Amino acid sequence: QVQLLESGGGLVQAGGSLRLSCAVSGIIFSIYPMGWYRQAPGKQRELVATITGGGRINYADSVKGRFTISRDNAKNTVALQMNSLKPDDTAVYFCKTSRRAIDYWGQGTQVTVSS
Repeated sequence: QVQLLESGGGLVQAGGSLRLSCAVSGIIFSIYPMGWYRQAPGKQRELVATITGGGRINYADSVKGRFTISRDNAKNTVALQMNSLKPDDTAVYFCKTSRRAIDYWGQGTQVTVSS
């Protein structure tokens, strides 16, 4: 059974930082792509950053230069370091992986950035 569990969300002032982590079980973690997505109230879920098993990284334009995605294959975790946070970054953040054309999502963690 594939399980993803996010942690690290919270309330932070604009300009601050947060680090999200996602612990994954039930798959051979090192070979599968991982991604962070977010969903703000009233908006569609959107991609934030992805990292392949080989370490290739992609960021949404809105977070380039501020967010950093990384993975630790020994610990089966993927992290999202978020710096210079803005109120527009307020959302529920989800991690995701895909295996055999099936997407698996975590339950999400709330990030709130106050102005």
